[in-house]
Amino acid sequence: MSFALLGITTNLLRSIELAGYEKPTEIQEKVIPVILKGQDLIAQAKTGSGKTIGFVLPILQLFEDSRDTKRRILKVLILTPTRELAVQVQGVLKVFGRNLPDPLRTILLIGGLNIDLQIRNLHHGADIAVATPGRLLDIIKRKEIKLSSLNLLVVDEADKMLDMGFAEELQEVLKALPARRQNVLFSATMDEKVSSLAQQFMHDALEVKIDEGTPTVETIHQRAIEVNRTNRGPLLRHLIKTEAWDHVLIFVASIRGADILAAKLRAAGILADALHGSMTQAQRTFVLSEFKAKKINVLVATDIIARGIDIDKLPFVVNYDLPRSPNDYIHRIGRTARAGMNGVAVSFVGHEDLDHFRLIEKRIQTRLPRESIKGFELTGEAVILTRSQAPVKGHRMSKKDKARALALKQGLK
Repeated sequence: MSFALLGITTNLLRSIELAGYEKPTEIQEKVIPVILKGQDLIAQAKTGSGKTIGFVLPILQLFEDSRDTKRRILKVLILTPTRELAVQVQGVLKVFGRNLPDPLRTILLIGGLNIDLQIRNLHHGADIAVATPGRLLDIIKRKEIKLSSLNLLVVDEADKMLDMGFAEELQEVLKALPARRQNVLFSATMDEKVSSLAQQFMHDALEVKIDEGTPTVETIHQRAIEVNRTNRGPLLRHLIKTEAWDHVLIFVASIRGADILAAKLRAAGILADALHGSMTQAQRTFVLSEFKAKKINVLVATDIIARGIDIDKLPFVVNYDLPRSPNDYIHRIGRTARAGMNGVAVSFVGHEDLDHFRLIEKRIQTRLPRESIKGFELTGEAVILTRSQAPVKGHRMSKKDKARALALKQGLK
């Protein structure tokens, strides 16, 4: 199958060729013809499947085919759960739309950027808006956006959007849109929440499901290395240097943990930086662009970028801290081995992580062999929590007992 056979015409085919793509992925083969026909679509596809291009190309094609000469009137709205994904989608629109005879104007409506500037840009006119729900709703409530001409809505990463608590914002946005429009929804998983959302605004939607069987990318080599929590930092630095990890994305559990680990890596002579939600949008955009350009070798991030962000040919992902849910593990490691490339995903597993990692293995339907790196072997035993004796009525815990309890608690974090 070729992009030309899917209905993509010359100007866009030139952009596809310049971007280095030769043939469509499975999800692109399935969804491009449906969107071009104007039919509502519900598509379920795993991370790294190429779904962004799957909806960007037909959107651009529809604009090129349209006889409507009225430009700079908002016709397409693309909703994403995170600012980073919105920036990425806008970038894909610009890359593939660069050879159109009349280039489209896209606008970014996301938090972290000046809302007044975004409103002024809206007043200058736009064909396509890429937005996060919260910022879009703020602009709708100010009555600064005209949606009456909208004819296509794309909801990207619907499951993540609901997991992040955007259900109410989505409901309010949907109420503000014109009733007659085409609707496209993409989601990595299809649970009851996503199905319920789709039923509220989709009309005779065609359902496409690509994510069959084991929900991991087959080309990812997954490694589980047993190590004590206090030895993770030294082991990480050892692996970066001895295994020549020149482009690595590392996931940690907290903002403070990201800053500390990045600082320690820099102190060891490794070009590293942190990416997390406490940074301004300008800072986040800059750091991510530096990492994509390989001006930074190591990026230490919280789960803010685990979904949807495409880092070209990223070879290594490390779970320094294991994610909270098995699904998050899938999305984290999916940052590597995208679009058919190979990649390595390494997880550090300590005594405290053994049970949780077994749950992850159950979800991915794979039992990973445990590795041990010489000089960084897992030692000691897991701390066993025991039920403490009930306090005697009328007596408080002593200072010594409080100190012991606090030490035990901190030792488990």
